[in-house]
Amino acid sequence: MLVGDTNAPAQATEMQGAPPGEVVMESGTETFKQDVLDVSQSVPVIVDFWAPWCGPCKQLGPALEKLVSAYGGKVRLVKINIDENQPLAAQFQVQSIPAVFAFKEGRPVDGFMGALPESQLKAFIDKLTGGEGSPVDAALEQAEALAADGNHDDALTLYQQVLGQDRENTRALGGALRCYMDIDEDDAARQVIEELPPELAAKPEIAAVVTALELKQATADSGSDEDLTALEQAVAANPKDMQARFDLAMARYGASDREGAVDGLLEIVKLDRKWDDDGGRRQLVKFFEAFGSTDPLTVDGRRRLSSLLFT
Repeated sequence: MLVGDTNAPAQATEMQGAPPGEVVMESGTETFKQDVLDVSQSVPVIVDFWAPWCGPCKQLGPALEKLVSAYGGKVRLVKINIDENQPLAAQFQVQSIPAVFAFKEGRPVDGFMGALPESQLKAFIDKLTGGEGSPVDAALEQAEALAADGNHDDALTLYQQVLGQDRENTRALGGALRCYMDIDEDDAARQVIEELPPELAAKPEIAAVVTALELKQATADSGSDEDLTALEQAVAANPKDMQARFDLAMARYGASDREGAVDGLLEIVKLDRKWDDDGGRRQLVKFFEAFGSTDPLTVDGRRRLSSLLFT
């Protein structure tokens, strides 16, 4: 697999956090003061009360360990097996598990019960650590900024460093795959996607890249000035020629005129919704998936499409 190379530029080395063994540990009644109360005087400590027979604990525990490890020592995780430490669980009135408590300066300051999705766990840790985010978050933001500026090689290196720590980080994986596309290494992107587990390949960030690759291949031989001129003339000669409009929209996409491509397809939906079994709308959906749900063109395009469909 080509994604996951950890050779990173000098500016990214601060992303490397403390090894998991230093920030995630097991503890119990006898060492609780030392491992939790004392340590929390200098760094927040999350305490996870769990048990081997607890199904939700098997979901929450690994997710917490992964997130805490990504924060580079800004927070610690201490795991307490309640079967082996019943007096301690009773002291904290733990009646169901998983039960999580956060400690700062020797006292509990926050907590929750039950398994939470990763987004809520991250918000919990961000609140506990002052909202600065993790070094991984900082690396991803830096990589995205580099990619937006056209510095795809350095962005790819940062994405690879993140994936060296977390091979299933979909934000990093999707970013790395798009970098491969931007430097015309489409075969490398396809190779990575083919090697992904099905459940990971189905994630929205990866599915979007798959669609972008398909669109890039479909428009590889279009988008030249000659193509655009000929298709524009065809549409001008016969405004009701929906196929010419569709081909023009695809040619504009091939010429990296995303906005023009979206405008052209929206015009098809406006003029002839039923053309090619709703072909204009279906192609728009593919565009929006390839752009990503937060892309401003996707947001605006979906708003305009909804206006056409429901007014």
